[in-house]
Amino acid sequence: MRRFLSWLLLMALLPGMASAADAQKIDAAIPEIDRLFADFQVDSHTPGLVYGIVANGRLVHVKGFGVQDLVHNRPVTPDSLFRIASMTKAFTALSILKLREEGKLSLDDLAEAYVPEMRGWTYPTKDSARIRIRDLLTHSAGFVDDNPWGDRQTPMPEAEFTKMLSVGVPFSTAPGSRYEYSNFGYALLGRIIANVSGVPYRRYVERSLLTPLGMASSGYEVSEWPLERRALGYRWEDGRWKSEPTMADGAFGAMGGLQTSATDYARWVAFLLAAWPARDEGEAGPVSRSAVRMLAEGSNFVTVAQRNGKSGPTACRQAAAYGFAMRIAQDCDLGLTLAHGGGYPGYGSHVMLMADYGVGIFVFTSRTYNGGAGPAWDAALALKQAGALIAPNMPVTTLLADGYAAAGRIYSAGSVGPARDRLAMNFLMDSDMDSWAKKLATLKGEVGACRTDAPVTATGNLSGSFTWSCARGRVAGTILLAPTAMAQIQELKLAIKLP
Repeated sequence: MRRFLSWLLLMALLPGMASAADAQKIDAAIPEIDRLFADFQVDSHTPGLVYGIVANGRLVHVKGFGVQDLVHNRPVTPDSLFRIASMTKAFTALSILKLREEGKLSLDDLAEAYVPEMRGWTYPTKDSARIRIRDLLTHSAGFVDDNPWGDRQTPMPEAEFTKMLSVGVPFSTAPGSRYEYSNFGYALLGRIIANVSGVPYRRYVERSLLTPLGMASSGYEVSEWPLERRALGYRWEDGRWKSEPTMADGAFGAMGGLQTSATDYARWVAFLLAAWPARDEGEAGPVSRSAVRMLAEGSNFVTVAQRNGKSGPTACRQAAAYGFAMRIAQDCDLGLTLAHGGGYPGYGSHVMLMADYGVGIFVFTSRTYNGGAGPAWDAALALKQAGALIAPNMPVTTLLADGYAAAGRIYSAGSVGPARDRLAMNFLMDSDMDSWAKKLATLKGEVGACRTDAPVTATGNLSGSFTWSCARGRVAGTILLAPTAMAQIQELKLAIKLP
C-alpha cells in the first residue's frame, strides 16, 4: 500500500501533467460524450456499459449505463466487474517487459528456451526462423488468426495446453514474415512468464502489477468475487439476449481472461500514460517508464488505416502497426495513439491512449464482441474539438538555447562569421560564407531587421523551430544541431513566413 500511495503522490506532482489536458474544457464536452455512449449502449443492444476518461493522472469522469444482469437489474456502477478480453494482453506484455528489465529474459531469446515443448516443432519451411519472444508479442510468430477459436480457450487446463505444445501446431506463415493476430501466441507468453518467474501467470501479474497499482478488485478467476458485483455477459441473437457461459481461469488467461472495474482500470491507464514524456524524475511504478514506452514499438508491418468512429471515412489515414499488445497509430488530429479492443463471449471493450496529451478513454460492455471503439474515438475527437487536449511544450535544452542564440547573431550581422565557432564542420561545406551573406542580404532587404529574441519551440533536445517578427513581415526558421560534444549547428533554414 505504501508503494501505491507513493505512486499516487508522484502522479500528483508530475511536471507538465496539469497542462496536458484542460479540465474545464473536458467538463464542457462531457454531456456530448455521455450521449455518444448512451446511444451506443441502446443501439448496440448492450445490457450494461461503463466508460471512463483519464486525464492529468486521474479518473476525471466515469459513467455507467444499463444493468449488470437481466434478472435482478442491478445498475452498472464504476465498481461493476467486467471481463476486458484482449485488453488483458497489455498486462501480459508488460509482465514480459518487467522480466526483461530484471535480466531474466531477452525479447530476442527463442521462445523454446523457456517452453521446452516447442523444441521439436516442425516449421513451415526449411529456412524459417525459430520463434522469438518478440514475435509472440507482435503477433508475427507465424500462427493463424484465431479469434473465433481462441476466445473459447480461456479455461483450458495447463496439462492439456502442455500436451498441445508437445504435439505442435500448424503454421500459417513463416515466423517473422507477417502480422497475424494470435491468442495462442499470447497463451505461450503466459507460459513463458510462469516458467521464468516460477509462479503461475495470474499470480505473477497480480503480485507484480495489480497489487502495486492498487487494483484490488481485478483478477483472473471471476468466481473469487461476489456475483452481485459482476456484470454478466450476454449475446444478442435472434432479437433477444442470451446468457454466455462464465469461463474459469486457465492456460489461455494471458490472452484475455482479466476481470476488472472502471475504478481499477483507470489506475492502469493513468500508470501507462505517466510514462510520457521521458524525464529525469525518479521511478515509482511497478515497471519503469521506459519499459512502458516500449509498448509503442511497432512490429514493422505498417499499414495505412482508417480511424475508428464517425470521423473515420473523412479523416486523414493513420500510419498504424501492432506494437507490444497495443495498436500504435500516428493520427493527424490526436498524435501518437495506443489502442486495443477486446472481444469475448459476453463482453466487449476498447481503450485508446493519447500519449501526447496524457489522456485515455476506455469502455467496457457486457455484450459479445461489442467493443465500443467507435464512441471511444468519437469521444477523443470531441475532446480535441473542445480544445481540451493541449500538447505540453518540450523543454528547451541549454545546447539548443545556445545554438538558437547563435542563429540570431548570424541574422543580425548578415554573416555567419560572428558564430563561426558554433558551426558544425559540414555547415560551410553545404553553403559557403559568400552564399550565406547573399541569402541574408536578400532576406533583410525584404523584411528588414528582426526581433531574434522570440522563443524557440523545441522539436527535440537538438532541434527547434521559431518565428521572428520583423520590420516588414516575419521570418520562419528551423535549427538542427549536430550529434557532437559541442552540438554545433549542422543546419539552419530561414525563410519569409507567408500570411
